[in-house]
Amino acid sequence: VQLQASGGGLVQAGGSLRLSCAASGRTFSSYSLGWFRQAPGKEREFVATIRWKNDVTTWYADSVKGRFTISRGNAENTVYLQMNSLKPEDTAVYYCAVYDSGYVYHTGSYPYWGQGTLVTVSS
Repeated sequence: VQLQASGGGLVQAGGSLRLSCAASGRTFSSYSLGWFRQAPGKEREFVATIRWKNDVTTWYADSVKGRFTISRGNAENTVYLQMNSLKPEDTAVYYCAVYDSGYVYHTGSYPYWGQGTLVTVSS
């Protein structure tokens, strides 16, 4: 499985960015794909995950609820992370990953990872 994340960049506080993640190399009958982020000197942390099978379920970290929205794209195996009202503390490398099983907030539940895209929010 290959994951390609894109859309990062430099934005002022209060601005918006949309990250994209495209997965390839495997056909999934159902899908769960998430975003994590890692700031300098900090551990990688959960941001959001979306699962679609018969319906769509989403999970969000408390720190991004109401500001970030994860959604599935029209193209198969593509997921977006719309980030609004960005804060300097959102600055991090953002990674997309495919969820397999286990606790959805834990990195160990995601066996496949993309290369990351850097988001920098200036104050």
